[in-house]
Parts: sequence; C-alpha cells; structure tokens
Amino acid sequence: MGNNYVFSLQPTFTQGLILGQLSILVLLVLILKYLFLDSTEYPFETSSYHPRVDHDLLRKQNISSYSKAEATEDKAESAEWFNMLMHQVVEVYRFKLRDGLSGAEGDEVARKRIEDYANKIRPPGFLDHINIHSIDLGVSAPRLANAQIKRQNCSEPLSEVEVDVSYTDTVSIALSTSYLFNYPMPSFARLPVSLTISLSLFKSSIVITPPSPTSAAPEVTVTIQPDFTLDLITTSLMGSRAKLANVPKLHELIQHQVRRLLATREPWCVVLPGLSSAAEVRQVMKGVKEEPL
Repeated sequence: MGNNYVFSLQPTFTQGLILGQLSILVLLVLILKYLFLDSTEYPFETSSYHPRVDHDLLRKQNISSYSKAEATEDKAESAEWFNMLMHQVVEVYRFKLRDGLSGAEGDEVARKRIEDYANKIRPPGFLDHINIHSIDLGVSAPRLANAQIKRQNCSEPLSEVEVDVSYTDTVSIALSTSYLFNYPMPSFARLPVSLTISLSLFKSSIVITPPSPTSAAPEVTVTIQPDFTLDLITTSLMGSRAKLANVPKLHELIQHQVRRLLATREPWCVVLPGLSSAAEVRQVMKGVKEEPL
C-alpha cells in the first residue's frame, strides 16, 4: 500500500515533497557546476577575470604602517652613524684638495689651489692680488642632531626633514692683499691689509628636501635656515708704515659679508645620477640660480 501511495498517478503531498527536494538538489548541482567549478583542461586560460591589486589601498596601508612605526620609534635615536659618514666624506674632500699628499707638501698644494680660486673671484677694481700665506683645512666635520620629519598632512609621503647642524673646527686662512683707491684716478693709492680668519662656531637648522618623482632631473636639496649662528675669529693689520691692529669695524665687515654670502646662497642641489640627461641637469641648476633670493 505504501509503495502504491508514493507512485500513484494522482498527485499527493508526499510526491510533491520528494519532487521539491530533487529539484533543489539538481539546482544546487547546476549552480556549483556552472558558476563555481571549471571542468576545462586549462582553467586559467578560459577564465576572463583576473584579480587586480588595489594600489590606493596598499598605499594607505603602507602610510598607516609608517606612521605607527614612526610613533613607536625612539625619538632619541642616535645620529652618530651619519656623523661618522659625513666625517669620512669631508676627509675625502680634504684628501683630494691636497692631491693625496700629507704634511707640508699637501698643505702647499691646497694653499695654491685656494689662492688661485680667491684671485679668480676677487673684484679686480677694489682688491689687489690676494696672497694666501697659510691654510688649515681642519680635522672635524659638521655634526647633525634632532632630525624632525615635516609633512603637510598624514596622507602625503615624506616631504622635508629639518635637522640641527653644528660645526666647530680649526679651519683658518691667513692672507694679505691691498684695497685699491680709485679716486681721483684708478689705483690712486693702496691700503695693505693682512688677515687671519678662523672659524669659531657655525650652528644652524637645515632643511633637506627629497627628490620629486615628477621632476625632469630629481635632486636632493639642502637649504640653510636664515637664523643661523656664525662666529669668526679675525686678526688684522692695516697700513704700510703705521699699523692698525685688529680694527673692530673690519671684523664686523668680514663677518657680515660671510653671513650675507651664506644667507643669500641658493640651496645646494645633488642631482640623482642616471635618471636625466646633462641638458636637463643644466636646466634645473639654471632654474635654481634664477630663483629670487
């Protein structure tokens, strides 16, 4: 009786329930087969969808990770490793300026080079030939401390780094020349001047700007802040027969001129090698020199 009841030609509740369950199973198999499963021999070739990396999301995650690391890092991290590196760089320049020679022979090579450069840039209408008697290239190097990252907002990458620089050394130069009086006629008289100028202290904050990816010639720029400290020690003798020693006004004039040269100097630019042509580098450097001071 039960079997006849299930397979009777007259529709019953049991037949409807069984047919409903079978139809659900068939529908589930079709969905799995044609929507989620791939039975082809090379499934990666027939697939028309390829997942794409969300670069904006990754960038935000990287910035967030950088900010968290920055917040947890030790703010008193030592800069001795960089100061050691800078000291070695300065030593290389001293070595090259002396042509690799040591002692008095190396000092003479450096003295001659500096004398040639000083006479190349001197104003010939006001100063006679400059004689460099001795130089001291120093033994130390600038020291960096208290680096601070400056960013416009948290969503932007690194924009600038401000760091404190101090430099105390034995750098000095001894020279002699003559100031030319051109009235009432050219070279009417000469005032002999002998000077010794030594560095006592240079202290400033500098701003280091990293290169921009969109620049034709990406460069790192270093800018001296205008409120720097400069202390020079000068000894002087003025006159031919009668000598005026250590005139305070002359010391003030020299210190003022050196400060003016540093304050009005355009930023130092270090162009990244291998990313631009020589013409692009010259164009960038020309643009830096033409910027208003």
